[in-house]
Amino acid sequence: MKKTSIKGLTLHFMPYSEIAKLDTVERIKKLLKIILDNKVIVLQGKLKPEEETRLIEDTMIMIGNIKGFKGVELAVISPDSENAGFFDKMKFGLAKALVGQQAAITVIGPATVVKEMKRDPRKLEVMMR
Repeated sequence: MKKTSIKGLTLHFMPYSEIAKLDTVERIKKLLKIILDNKVIVLQGKLKPEEETRLIEDTMIMIGNIKGFKGVELAVISPDSENAGFFDKMKFGLAKALVGQQAAITVIGPATVVKEMKRDPRKLEVMMR
């Protein structure tokens, strides 16, 4: 009898507080550990631009060194305040000052699981393999 294995999709929902106190290196390590388990991370908030760059650089190095690893797909969606009125922009600015970038959502997944991410100002579509 032949055994078949059905792998499901695992979403790892992560509050920003889980990585807030970590330095850049530790954040990247934590995220990569989850991604290498073929899980898609849905992060409350967003990484700093230099952390996104570091994550991509680290994954590019890993592509040739880890069997079956093909990189990551990453997309961020955050509230758009450009078309808001004056008072809404003030509220958004105050909230951003108080809680930082936690109003955003970041989706990070291994390229072997995530086929494509399409983002427009109002939504994010994630196509899986």
